[in-house]
This record gives sequence, C-alpha cells and structure tokens, in this order.
Amino acid sequence: MYGEKDYFCTSKIKTKLSMADKEKNQSGEILEIGETINKAESYVSENKKSISIIGGAIVVVILGYFGYNNLIVQPQEVNAQKEMFMAERYFQQDSVEKAINGDGQFMGFLEIIDNYGSSNSANLAHYYLGMSYMKKGQWDSAIEFLSKYDAEDDVTGALALGAIGDANLELGKKDEAEKFYMKAVDWDKNQFTAAIFLMKAAFVKEKLNDYKGASVLYERIKKDYPQSTEARDIEKYIVRANAMTVQS
Repeated sequence: MYGEKDYFCTSKIKTKLSMADKEKNQSGEILEIGETINKAESYVSENKKSISIIGGAIVVVILGYFGYNNLIVQPQEVNAQKEMFMAERYFQQDSVEKAINGDGQFMGFLEIIDNYGSSNSANLAHYYLGMSYMKKGQWDSAIEFLSKYDAEDDVTGALALGAIGDANLELGKKDEAEKFYMKAVDWDKNQFTAAIFLMKAAFVKEKLNDYKGASVLYERIKKDYPQSTEARDIEKYIVRANAMTVQS
C-alpha cells in the first residue's frame, strides 16, 4: 500500500529533482550569457581594427558635414543674399532683363542660381526667375524654373503653382492649367489666393464645356470664401454655369 510515509518520501525526491532542474537551468542560462559575453569580447578583439575604422569614418562624416556647412554653405548664403538684393529690386521695378541677367555689377537670378545653387537664395531665385519669364511671356522657361522652386512659404508656393497654371493655359494646355490651379488651391487655403485659383479653374472648366464642374467650383467659392472679392458676383457665375449645364 502506498502510505503517508511513501508520499512524503516521493514529495522530497520531487522537490530535490525540481531544485536540481532549476539549478541546472540557471547554470545553463549563466553559461549562455557567459558564452554570449565571451563571443562579443572575442569579436571586438578580433575586429578591433575594423571597428576603429568604422568609428573613425563616422567621425569624419560628422566633421565633414559641419565643415561643409560652416566653410561653404554659410558663406555662399551671405554672398547670395547680397546679390539677391539688387536682383529683387530690379524685379520689383519691372526691370526684367536686369533682374534675369544682372547689370554688370550685380548678378541676376540666372547667375545666382549657377553660382549659389545650394543656398536658400538660389532656391528663391527660381521663383523670381520663373515670374520674370512670365512677365516676358516666355511660358516654357517660366514653367521650367517655377517647377524647380521648393516653396519656402504657403503664399509663394501657391503663386508659383498658379503661375504654372497660367503658363500652361497660354500654351493651350487647358487640362494642365486646371490641374495646377487646383494644386495652388490645395497648397494654400488662404481665402485670397484660394478663391482666385478656384475661379480660374472654374473658367477653364467652362472652356472645356464642363459647366457642371464649373458650377461646383463657383459654389465652393460661395461657401468657403464668402469674404473674398471673387464671392461678390459669384451668384451670376453659378446661374450661368447651371443654365449652360441644362443646355448641354
């Protein structure tokens, strides 16, 4: 018979076995951790030279970046700003040729881009240069430079996209014009610029005989930009577009 004494003996044996297993597992874990540490130390020891080279390369890259920024980028920016002052002034005075090509003493936007390409001023020069070509009616050149402008603010970003729309419209590319007008709207939802480009997009839709689409845009001006200049007479455009929708 399996008695109480046997039970306690068996229990003690199980306890001892359990403790032995636990010690074995713990020692196994200790051995595994020890092996991992040993392997890591061995790897570092064997590859010390490679690790030093990699570490040195990272330091060189970091120092190179700061050196490039301090010795090249910042001085470029200072010089570019000096040149930009006169080019912008000529642009504001509608002296377009001098704004584009300079006056012999100060650079124009073209030369600023060529000489200071990595500067913020050269980026802004793309905007002014594109707008200068718009004034000259050179639509392809305007699109080329305005497309390269990385907008620094919402307003000039929207104006650049809108101007690309205007240039495409002048080239007879109505679908492209509408696309860029809507990009300008989405870029800057300021009521003054957005309403202007919504109106232009609606006009293009009318030229494409999409009077229903035009009506939708007119309604959007009425609803979203009621304080804009375009909203003042918007009702007559809505009525006209709806009437043309019925007729077509």
